[in-house]
Amino acid sequence: MTEVLSLAVYGYAGLFITSFLASTVLPLGSEALLLLLINKGYEPIFVIMVASVGNYCGACTTYYIGLVGRKDIIEKHMVSSQHLINAEKWFTKYGAYSLLFTWVPVIGDAITAMGGIMRLDFKTFSVFVLLGKLLRYVSVTCMALELLS
Repeated sequence: MTEVLSLAVYGYAGLFITSFLASTVLPLGSEALLLLLINKGYEPIFVIMVASVGNYCGACTTYYIGLVGRKDIIEKHMVSSQHLINAEKWFTKYGAYSLLFTWVPVIGDAITAMGGIMRLDFKTFSVFVLLGKLLRYVSVTCMALELLS
């Protein structure tokens, strides 16, 4: 918890970095920092936007790694080959709509990578991933505000 409190000193920048990293190679969550900043009085709309854009940018990094064909990096640092196989099945069945769930731990990174591996159009990727990330942070923020009131 002290790590989260330390990151709170950096405000929006700390939230952006944490959200970015949470969507790449590190097993990290950004929700605790988001909640802490809301509790400290940061503007909820800006908190949602910063977290969503940071998390989206991290997902773009994973997409790019998949796009350039670096399955070795993905399997070594991000997700197992079994998670990639599951993500491919999920992606084949649901298509771009599966990208709405890239925020789900473990499988989300695999779905993001699969978007790149399968060479999904980047505009389509961006719309679904950003929408999914935004809905996630809106939900977390609404729950936090409900608890605070």
